[in-house]
Amino acid sequence: MSPTAARDVSVDRVGLLDFVRPRHRGILVTTRRDGAPQLSPVTMGVDTAGDIVVSTYPERAKTRNARRDPRASMCVLSDEFNGEWVQVDGTITVVDQPAAVEELVEYFRCISGEHPDWDEYREAMRRQEKVLLRLRIDRWGPISRGGFPARLLAPADEG
Repeated sequence: MSPTAARDVSVDRVGLLDFVRPRHRGILVTTRRDGAPQLSPVTMGVDTAGDIVVSTYPERAKTRNARRDPRASMCVLSDEFNGEWVQVDGTITVVDQPAAVEELVEYFRCISGEHPDWDEYREAMRRQEKVLLRLRIDRWGPISRGGFPARLLAPADEG
């Protein structure tokens, strides 16, 4: 297998959302009370408003941190470890019950499609007291891929 060159591709918001929408693995970064970063691996999606959404519980650190300081970042990962990724920065809104129920339906749809029993799903979300974290994207970096610096690759090896 040929080595690949690292690369960064700048994209507009449409290109960013096209990249993020099919990816559902991310690392959410919130800020702890002492100012240190809190990293949380999450399953995430993009809703119809173009926000990144995460389902979680009210007592989780990421939720408590977002209530105290809404600034956050997400590293959106590809399924392959060496795949492309992007960092987005923005602000989180925590959507609590009962308003969260319908937003959790949209969250499920943007990741998995249709549920076989929406009434059952809604009841489970109420019973579990799930909340939705909505990350409004304010800025983003380039879509990046790791690899060798291009200067170390022969012209035929660049990918």
